[in-house]
Amino acid sequence: MSELRKDPIVDRWVIIATERGKRPMDYKEIIEEKKTQACPLCEGNEKQTPPEIIAYREPGTAKDTPGWWVRIVPNKFPALKIEGELFQRQHGIYHSMNGIGAHEVIVESTSHVSGMDAQTEKQVEEVVWAWRDRSLDLRKDARLKYIQIFKNTGSAAGASLEHTHSQLIATPIVPVDVRMEIEGMKEYADRHGSCVICDMVMQEIDERVRIVVESEHFLVINPFASRFPFETWIIPKKHQHDFGQINEEQVRDLASVLKSVFGKMTIMIKNMPYNMVLHTSPVNLQEERHYHWHLEIMPRLTLIAGFELASGYYINPTPPEMASQALREIQEIYPLQERIMTGVSTYV
Repeated sequence: MSELRKDPIVDRWVIIATERGKRPMDYKEIIEEKKTQACPLCEGNEKQTPPEIIAYREPGTAKDTPGWWVRIVPNKFPALKIEGELFQRQHGIYHSMNGIGAHEVIVESTSHVSGMDAQTEKQVEEVVWAWRDRSLDLRKDARLKYIQIFKNTGSAAGASLEHTHSQLIATPIVPVDVRMEIEGMKEYADRHGSCVICDMVMQEIDERVRIVVESEHFLVINPFASRFPFETWIIPKKHQHDFGQINEEQVRDLASVLKSVFGKMTIMIKNMPYNMVLHTSPVNLQEERHYHWHLEIMPRLTLIAGFELASGYYINPTPPEMASQALREIQEIYPLQERIMTGVSTYV
């Protein structure tokens, strides 16, 4: 029988539709049509992007030339721009403000590969440092209140470029989903005297039915009220409200975990499209120390249709317990080191 499950953080219900259940092996390989045009993110094509903001590069190499291993540039078609003054307008019941913010692209590798599974752990570590460094730098602008880091992979997830990259959009307001989490975590803390995600971590470690990977600093789970098949959360075991506080040991560990998780997903379903989002506490506002930052990976294997749009509830045909068991059983077989470095993956 199908089951309604409530998210323990926000007031949202999910239908785990076992009656129409899809087992992990029921999902087919996703066919991605390879693009033939020159890639603007590849090394040697630096002039095809806006001038770089910052890059991790070899000493002595010039800006906007080869020699980098991670490169951050403004988005060519930005949703928000850093230039200008922030002002708000009120017209009757309508409220607006000008589009102040930042929109950046983090080019994660010189190699033309689609995901983190095809990179070395060291390279993924450098990407995590880039996320942290940009978060710390942008929060110096007092106009910005939230820094959203996200990654789209596959055309079904909204990616227009194959080359592995993530993005950052900094906004002058806190997104509604994050506000809901902040309120939910604060309400739980007031009621129980503890952090809901810390309690979630303890229960998942005790029950061990939805764990995908466990490392020294992180727990990876398919959450109890998963909205999507194979929805996966990466959670710091120790309470930490601000991703910008991540330390060197955590960065190394997170890089290993990200590579492992994406390796498992790629083996499970070739070319799996997904969105990854980092949820962290706001900046330049009162500290939300009860918040617990985490990464959410949402594979795009099902369609969001009328019921979801009308109700805000989701229908998930694959129970998270089944998804986590399938992912746990996958042993990642990584390519030889030199193949990874040249961008050749055995998964492709």
